Amino acid sequence: MFFFYRVELNLPGKYVNVSPFVTLVSCDINFRFHTQRPCYTVSIKPMEALKACYGDGSSDSDSEAAPSCTTKARSEEFTLLPPPPISLLDPLSLLGSQDLEIGQTTRVRSFPHVDGNYVLHVYIPIHISSSSKKEIATFLKKVTSQEPNLHVVDVDLPLKVLCKSDEKLEQVALGREFHISLGRTVPIGVHQIDSVVSMLRQKLQTRHHSYWIDFNQWEVFVNDDHTRTFLSLEVVQGGLVEITKQIELINAIYKLHSLPEFYKDPRPHISLAWALGDISHSLKNTVNEVSKNCVAKSPNKSIFSCKFKGIECKIGKKIYTVCKISD
Repeated sequence: MFFFYRVELNLPGKYVNVSPFVTLVSCDINFRFHTQRPCYTVSIKPMEALKACYGDGSSDSDSEAAPSCTTKARSEEFTLLPPPPISLLDPLSLLGSQDLEIGQTTRVRSFPHVDGNYVLHVYIPIHISSSSKKEIATFLKKVTSQEPNLHVVDVDLPLKVLCKSDEKLEQVALGREFHISLGRTVPIGVHQIDSVVSMLRQKLQTRHHSYWIDFNQWEVFVNDDHTRTFLSLEVVQGGLVEITKQIELINAIYKLHSLPEFYKDPRPHISLAWALGDISHSLKNTVNEVSKNCVAKSPNKSIFSCKFKGIECKIGKKIYTVCKISD
């Protein structure tokens, strides 16, 4: 598309009227001024291009620096590169196209989006040990055979797809990082971020030592809006006292910032799978049935255990370390 304008320029030692030839190339507007002097070229980038170069101020880590952007004068048009294949952008492509039968997995936001607000989540990072994955994977396969609408948490991939391969089930469904929530997931204003992070660190950095967290039983939870049901592993013994104290400290910080506090009777857990709607009744029946058919074990034995190693706080896409326990 071409446009013609009449523009007046102040060139060194001379006042010249020129008619620039304007070309729209790859979202850059290039003005080419042709006079008796050598050709002058000016490139103007729209705001979207500048944001892509310098970032929008919401980096994903504390140590990231904004990349530099250099605009070079161009006097000739260039050919745009083709977009990368979609498979490159999708880490789940290794599962094969025949497996990507993702159905009605529409997310329902618990609160309306407001410009300038960021989602706050305070949690304990949890990783399932390799020695525990096999037993947990076996349980998931048995539950999924009766509840085929379950999906992997955060990946939104049908669990029944992963159950076709033990390796994929352990790698994709159980190989990720899980979270024990210590506070409600709520929106906060940009002006509250520094205060929230600072107070979390002051209250939690020096008050905790390493302790064992035992996940003792399978449980089913439903979110407040009854739009999702979760299959979870709950902490009912080891680590429960320590986690409850941490929740109390975080509740006090939430209250100071006029944020809703956590549940009165917290039940620390990690969620491994979810389903749309409230299917808690049928899922609980399935979980109880599968649990009875599993090999009997001592009620004091945990399904898996891990050491408490710290607390993190995620605001938007940025993760802050609140406290960290050395090994």
